[in-house]
Amino acid sequence: MVVHVGPTATQIAVLEGRTLIEHYVSRPADDTTQIDGNIYLGRVQNVLPGMEAAFVDIGTPKNAVLYRGDLRYDEDEVGPAGEDDSKPTRGHLGGAARDARIEQLLRTGQSIICQVTKNPIGTKGARLTQEVSLPGRFVVLIPESETYGISKRLADDERRRLRKILDDVKPAGHGLIVRTAADGASAEELGRDVARLLRQWDNVQELAKTSRAPQLLYREPDLAVRVIREEFNRDYRGVVIDDPNLHAQVKEYVSSITPELADRVELVDPAAEPLPLFERFRVHEQVHKALDRKVWLPSGGSIIIERTEALTVIDVNTGKNVGTSNLEETVFRNNLEAADEIARQLRLRDIGGIIVIDFIDMEIPANRSEVIRTFREALARDKTRTQVFDISELGLVEMTRKRISEGLVESYSETCPTCGGRGIVFDESLLS
Repeated sequence: MVVHVGPTATQIAVLEGRTLIEHYVSRPADDTTQIDGNIYLGRVQNVLPGMEAAFVDIGTPKNAVLYRGDLRYDEDEVGPAGEDDSKPTRGHLGGAARDARIEQLLRTGQSIICQVTKNPIGTKGARLTQEVSLPGRFVVLIPESETYGISKRLADDERRRLRKILDDVKPAGHGLIVRTAADGASAEELGRDVARLLRQWDNVQELAKTSRAPQLLYREPDLAVRVIREEFNRDYRGVVIDDPNLHAQVKEYVSSITPELADRVELVDPAAEPLPLFERFRVHEQVHKALDRKVWLPSGGSIIIERTEALTVIDVNTGKNVGTSNLEETVFRNNLEAADEIARQLRLRDIGGIIVIDFIDMEIPANRSEVIRTFREALARDKTRTQVFDISELGLVEMTRKRISEGLVESYSETCPTCGGRGIVFDESLLS
């Protein structure tokens, strides 16, 4: 992991060997746009029964949205729905609130503790939940919940070992989820993580009691610390940082959670190095390629990535790839290369939402199945949740990738003031 702190932004690059697989950009001004995970005391501005949602003022330029399915409720305050009331369709609340409408659960002016689950993107405000969760290195604390679980990515033996530890460290009245990073973690490490998260939650509650909405109650740490919390484990050779302050902060965090990995956090003095950090690790070169709409494949084919408001469209071409045996084999090999590269590009560019991929048509059903299998296998390395459907009658693959924040292209760009982002300029003389 390579972290470069610049005058206007901090950039974090994750490398496998010399290949860039993830890239993050964090700016100081992101307090209004990069707020995923922050906890607020919000004020309900208005409740929209027809949308089964409420707009909540959390102090950001755009009001955030809270859907009915993301509510928490007090059963004593919820009356049963009337005979004539239409039943809600969004969300799965239990008990008395199962049939309650959102206007029965929330009222305008009410103050609520809520957490951002999705950053504001474009014209849309942030998305909220009242099911607050505090992520640590090894566990996620879910306050005032009965949730209890262990990551499915862990082996059965490890899950059984962790379950025994969990019975001892689980705090009364709170839920706990053990993360994949807990693989091999000791009871002491898990206990320290839980104790630290409980202190955080106590601080949140104390601040909520003495604050007026809207108020930020808990801010997620700097992006660099957040990425290291989510990513850094024994598989990493190290973290290289070129800023002394951030290095000290990261080293302290890693030392408190996993002391044996602290010596892998390395400080590089820019004055002593002949090359800037991102040049030395060839990050800038790979970022430039990741910002292009065309990506070349090893055999000469290419993929074209086009972003729109509604979805991202990816087109696969044979390009310079003319093959050696027959057309079907050439197309099949080209599509296999494209499947691997598309999975890497989705992760690197952090593309979310609906994605449609136009693979080159294949006649043999077994080839189509193999391309989809290869694509799903490549996506399995991506921690962001994806859903992929089989190749349709039109030869298209439809998929979704969970959108949490803006993508790589958006973080490096701003809307063109001349064309307004349309990519064309109208002849004003014909319009006047």
